[in-house]
Amino acid sequence: MNIALIGYGKMGKEIEKIALKRNHSIVLKVDVDNKDSITAADLKKADVAIEFSTPHTVLSNIKKCFDADVPIVVGTTGWYENFDAIKTEAQKGNKTLFYATNYSLGVNLFFKVNKYLAELMNKYPDYEVSMEEIHHIHKLDKPSGTAITLAEQIIKHIDRKNKWSITNKEADTLFIEDKREGEVPGTHFIKYHSAVDDIEIMHKAHNRQGFALGAVIAAEFVKGKKGIFNMGDVV
Repeated sequence: MNIALIGYGKMGKEIEKIALKRNHSIVLKVDVDNKDSITAADLKKADVAIEFSTPHTVLSNIKKCFDADVPIVVGTTGWYENFDAIKTEAQKGNKTLFYATNYSLGVNLFFKVNKYLAELMNKYPDYEVSMEEIHHIHKLDKPSGTAITLAEQIIKHIDRKNKWSITNKEADTLFIEDKREGEVPGTHFIKYHSAVDDIEIMHKAHNRQGFALGAVIAAEFVKGKKGIFNMGDVV
C-alpha cells in the first residue's frame, strides 16, 4: 500500500517505521516545510493518507484529501467542533474518512471498560466521579480527545452528570484535571470516590508505538472503502 504521511513529527516518524515493517511504501511526506506546495496530483500517488498534524491545519488537510479523492485517516484531535460539517462534506462527496480520538488498541478496549463501569456506577450516587489526564508538554489541545471520549461515555451513562469541564466542579459536572508533563505519551484515570472507598481504572501508554500501529491498521482497513469509519469498526 502507498501511504502519504501528513505531519512528519514524532508520530509521523513512528508511523513510517511501522508502515515500512508491514511492507508498505511512503510515497509522500507533508510537513511544515512543504505543506503549501502539495498538490492533488501529489496526494493521488497514495492509496491512503495518514494525518497527524495540528488542530490549526487538520481541516485544510482533510479537505485536500477529499479534493484528491484519497481516503484519509485522521489522528489529530482538537477539531471535533467541526466534525458535523466534515461528515456532511464526506457524505455528499462520497469521500472516505477514518477518525479516532485514539488509535491505541488498549485505549479502545479501555473505552469499553469505562462505558461498562459507568453503567454500573449510575446506580450508586454516593460515588463522585472525576477524571485526570496527563500528556506531554507539546500537546496543543486540552483536554485530550481521548479524555473527551471517556467523559462523553460517562455523561451518557451517569444520570447525575450532564457536562464536563476542566474548570467547573459543580455537582452536575464531570471535572477533568488536565496535566502536561515532560514527554508523557498519555495517561488517563477515571475515579469513583465515596466516603468509604475508591474505585479507579487507568490506561497508561508507555510509548507512541501503540498509536502508530493502530493508525497503520486503520489505513489498511480503509483502503478501497467509501464512507466514514472509526476504531469501533476495527476493534
